[in-house]
Amino acid sequence: MKDFLEYVLKSIAKHPDDVVVVEYEEGGKKVFDISVHPEDVGQVIGKDGRTIKSIKILLSAMADDSDFILKVIR
Repeated sequence: MKDFLEYVLKSIAKHPDDVVVVEYEEGGKKVFDISVHPEDVGQVIGKDGRTIKSIKILLSAMADDSDFILKVIR
């Protein structure tokens, strides 16, 4: 799931080399910290959060356990 997330983020980022995804568990949930170039933050989140919501829907569809959190950080 982490590899797929990285692939999608690198596909939409203007600076794909700066995309870093860190996966860990917190409170029984998987958490993905997404770090991107400052210019790409808006691109990843999208207008009204539509892009990041769409990415979450894709991940939920492919995961057995859809209990996870996506955090966009710089």
